[in-house]
Amino acid sequence: MMATIINKLRKPKPSSIFDTYWRFAAERQNIFFNRLQETLPPWSNDPILQLHKFTNAYRATDRVSQFLIKEVINKGNQKAEELIFRIILFKLFNKIETWQHLKECLGDISFEAYNFPAYDQALSSIKGRGDAIYSGAYIMASAKSTFGFDFKHQNHLKLLELILQKSIFNKIIQARSLEQLYTTLKELPSIGSFLAYQYAIDVNYSTLTNFSEMEFVKAGPGAKDGIRKCFIDLGELSEEDVIKYMTDRQELEFYRLEIVFKDLWGRPLQLIDCQNLFCEVDKYARLAHPDIRGISNRTRIKQKFRPTSLNKIDYSFPLKWNIDHIQLSKSY
Repeated sequence: MMATIINKLRKPKPSSIFDTYWRFAAERQNIFFNRLQETLPPWSNDPILQLHKFTNAYRATDRVSQFLIKEVINKGNQKAEELIFRIILFKLFNKIETWQHLKECLGDISFEAYNFPAYDQALSSIKGRGDAIYSGAYIMASAKSTFGFDFKHQNHLKLLELILQKSIFNKIIQARSLEQLYTTLKELPSIGSFLAYQYAIDVNYSTLTNFSEMEFVKAGPGAKDGIRKCFIDLGELSEEDVIKYMTDRQELEFYRLEIVFKDLWGRPLQLIDCQNLFCEVDKYARLAHPDIRGISNRTRIKQKFRPTSLNKIDYSFPLKWNIDHIQLSKSY
């Protein structure tokens, strides 16, 4: 139905970066498979991709998402309140090292054994040694105006407690669509539209929900920048419609450009992936197309790519996706 509605609207007008979007997606996926097959670097001939850090074409294959799926969601008590507690706790900080530190300090991470002073002390010790509690991927509002604590992590622990209150918790687990789950999360203090969408996707990796990633999308700030670079005019489409438009056209565009796109073992790019790709193409275009500026007018890519000994990942995906895990050890 949504595709039919979009087809009746005036179409967006692509810019010179439109084709770059598809070439970037394909090359980033090639890098993913080259690394998976443990070929020696460089994994791409593109100097920008060699030198700078970008996320994968598929969100679920990024290191943090893989850690969330395998170590946070799959390990531990599978009761609904325990899953929500672990998922939201991890995503509030979105940093693997923070989770690992909490486990070192507290042992089993569970809602049943949760204690604010203990978690506060463990997180404060990270600050005390001069390390970051939070990942730089998301900008988290402090929520001090709601909860009144001096330190950001203290307010976020109280936010977590609020989410586990019966009325809010029930709304989360009783959501009947990805959009309804997003709306429930967005109503919480300090969680804006972008974070609510990201958190909804993360919850949907678990067995608590079984929504299609093709049913709802929300454009984040980086994606909006990328959309403005890839299109001269959006026509009658919203930014979310543009993401749906791209997702629907992926096979046609790869065919038109004579690109062999290696999908995720039969899973095409989903709305969340195309949303993220707009964000990454925005960054890539700062160097590849410096004459075209987006909304933010940024001109540099901050993060350099630095291979580490932690690069090898044993990939795992939600069982409901029906991705054949045996194929993970085979060449594409």
